[in-house]
Amino acid sequence: MSVMMPEMIFAVKRLLAVALIVTLGSVAAHAQEAQENGSQANGDGDQLALYEQLTLFGDVLERVRAEYVDAPSDEELIEAALTGMLASLDPHSAYLPPKGFEDMQIQTRGEFGGLGIEVTMDKGLVKVIAPIDDTPAQRAGMLPNDLISHLDDEPVLGLTLAEAVERMRGQKGTDITLTVLREGEDEPLEITITRDIIRIRAVRHRVEGPRKNIAYIRLTTFNAQTTKNLKKAFSALPAEIGDKKLAGFIIDLRNNPGGLLTEAVSVSDTMLDRGEIVSTRGRQGRDSSRFTARRGDMARGYPVIIMINGGSASASEIVAGALQDHHRAIIVGTRSFGKGSVQTIMPLSNNGALRMTTARYFTPSGRSIQALGIEPDIVIEQELPEEFKGRNARSEADLRGALDGTNIDGQSNKEPEAPSDEPERSVAFIPAEPADDAQLQHAIKLLDNLNNAHLGKDDRSAL
Repeated sequence: MSVMMPEMIFAVKRLLAVALIVTLGSVAAHAQEAQENGSQANGDGDQLALYEQLTLFGDVLERVRAEYVDAPSDEELIEAALTGMLASLDPHSAYLPPKGFEDMQIQTRGEFGGLGIEVTMDKGLVKVIAPIDDTPAQRAGMLPNDLISHLDDEPVLGLTLAEAVERMRGQKGTDITLTVLREGEDEPLEITITRDIIRIRAVRHRVEGPRKNIAYIRLTTFNAQTTKNLKKAFSALPAEIGDKKLAGFIIDLRNNPGGLLTEAVSVSDTMLDRGEIVSTRGRQGRDSSRFTARRGDMARGYPVIIMINGGSASASEIVAGALQDHHRAIIVGTRSFGKGSVQTIMPLSNNGALRMTTARYFTPSGRSIQALGIEPDIVIEQELPEEFKGRNARSEADLRGALDGTNIDGQSNKEPEAPSDEPERSVAFIPAEPADDAQLQHAIKLLDNLNNAHLGKDDRSAL
């Protein structure tokens, strides 16, 4: 049997000593609080049980460092432990090593090198939430709910999400081959994508409708540039519409995987004049908050239609839920993804960070969309190409370890008995040509009809 070197024993003992100091400090703090509440015995018992588990961790670490067949890296061992701990909580909590944290910050700013897909982990594989518009991944044919099993013939299984993302990124002009498992396909697909600089255009806009008097705005993500560019779109559209009477706005959030909570709030605020936008409730009081709208509706009271589908997640659902609850917009499309939790980024001393779920969010009426999604006011199914037919979409509820949905009153957000003939969640597909886009065409027709109904009754000019 191998014998630990003195310096190894010292390192492990130091680790345990630190753990003991932290634990005893927590015990002391908890004991004082428990004494006030008359539950000191239970509190101390919980802390002692925690110390026993920390001791077990130290024992395992000591054995691995001393007796594993090849000398392991201490840094890699601790990083793996942190990664496993956070990944065991829910699909969206993660440990970000320094490089992963740096990449996340770059992506949030709206420009990075890579493929152009929003991803998560699902049963050990990389799952595509949505390809980003006008990126190499979209042009190569990547689709929502694709599962990536190999990167350049190397298996994804065993990698963390941060490691997989790091391997997919690279210099502009270099290729990577993804092995993709796609529902409806008998064999895995080999898709080769050429990396490029991904400059995310968070906001795109154009004029739509038979009279070219409908303002169409597509939001592809919620990064630091989204609200600023949305306001530019609101300001630019009058010149494009000209002297024609504005019929209303279509805000397209389909396949928008979300992003920054602050941007979701400010985007909602551009179309709301008053009232709550969203509230969050966490275990700690500091993680609970309430966001309200300020005066000023950049849509100036004109009708608004929000389009969503199964690829609309997180921040997209905050916007759709707020405008739906305030009856400020009609929601058109199919049920959204159902991510109703808030992640907080906590920087660490090693320049890495924790991305940890710290709160659930609630729409103004107090409902949670966690593992449920936003149900549109008008459900419009997209006509699917032959290769998509028979394929089922996946949602937050399908992810391993997903949190349960609980409304603000503490009750489950699930209906007691869902109807047995409830349709499957629809595939998040958007046709390349607007003329083939059934959801968009329905939204255009709806606004056009509303405009016709008000002609002669409303003397408002265009924006």
